Amino acid sequence: MKTKIIISNMKCGGCARSIKNGLLTFHEISEVTVDIDHDVIEVTYDNNFSLEKIKDKLTLMGYPEKDTLTGFDKLAANARSYVSCAIG
Repeated sequence: MKTKIIISNMKCGGCARSIKNGLLTFHEISEVTVDIDHDVIEVTYDNNFSLEKIKDKLTLMGYPEKDTLTGFDKLAANARSYVSCAIG
């Protein structure tokens, strides 16, 4: 299965590498493509794998699906994305 997700907080190639590396820790995910200019990731994964697990992982890394977080949760995700970016 292949899906596209529009995410928040992507800033650079470091973010893209962090996203790819983070999602590819799931054995059910075979490919991750990142479009930095449009804040879109495309994920190819097994049909029996949950899209919610992918979105949860992205949120934990600081890259939630666009417009899904508000308030403190949004600020916390933004801070986590800076750490992920620096590591990437």
